[in-house]
Amino acid sequence: MFSGSIPALVTPFRSGSFAEEDYRTLVEWQIAEGSAGLVPCGTTGEAATMPKDEHFEVVRVCADQAKGRVPVLAGAGSNDTLVAIENVKAAQQAGADAVLMVPPYYNRPSQEGIFRHFEAVAAKTDLPIVLYNVPGRTVTDIQPATMARIVQAFPDKFIGVKDATGALARVTEQRAGCGRDFIQLSGNDETALAFNAMGGTGCISVTANVAPRLCAAFQSAWAAGDNARALELHDRLYPLHIAMFTDASPGPVKYALTRVRPGFPEELRLPMTPAGEASRRAVDAALAHAGLI
Repeated sequence: MFSGSIPALVTPFRSGSFAEEDYRTLVEWQIAEGSAGLVPCGTTGEAATMPKDEHFEVVRVCADQAKGRVPVLAGAGSNDTLVAIENVKAAQQAGADAVLMVPPYYNRPSQEGIFRHFEAVAAKTDLPIVLYNVPGRTVTDIQPATMARIVQAFPDKFIGVKDATGALARVTEQRAGCGRDFIQLSGNDETALAFNAMGGTGCISVTANVAPRLCAAFQSAWAAGDNARALELHDRLYPLHIAMFTDASPGPVKYALTRVRPGFPEELRLPMTPAGEASRRAVDAALAHAGLI
């Protein structure tokens, strides 16, 4: 269901409110440029500052604009198991094809608690689930043995992982524990080439917000076995991958969008703030290196 270049979409705001028309335009551009799927309301989409009704309105708009042309993977995680269950149901009602779910954060459950959390979600919901392992943000790490336990218990429910651990050896460990059909997507643009070489099939990408055609071409080249072209595109995009995190995300990516899509709103919600001057210079240099400005 999910492979290739899949942008973790930013959410545009104007005067504090969700800017629906800007979002629809962004979704349309992403599809036209070759993105293979869409992730609304993830970390990059500032889901942490969205009330539930707004969160799933954004998902609904994304699914409505996509109209089945590419799958929609909606952010739906929570550190409260009952809330996570309701989030999956809301995502389904909004038209999502699957959900992306972090393990519970802040309260830091044990590996047994992580398993029980996802067991409860699986028992009460219908949508396919892609696990999102990002311990740098959640502090909670789904260990490979726990991931295998989850997938083996519910093979039709847990279909893949967005792995943002940065531990490339886990691709092999997770394939051994979860099976060869288990979808593994990089959560880090800068290591996506190596991740694919280890057995991954794509990337849930921040950079693809800004360079969707190049990111899609990179993934397509790798999938076609054109490793030299994939490496060439990786090198072209690498400074941009790094520049996207030269300040708190999504500040740099929203600034970058104003450079490649003039008129796109740069507005963020507190506590997120616009990229600083050093970050803007890095973004501009990286965009020029990639041939985007």
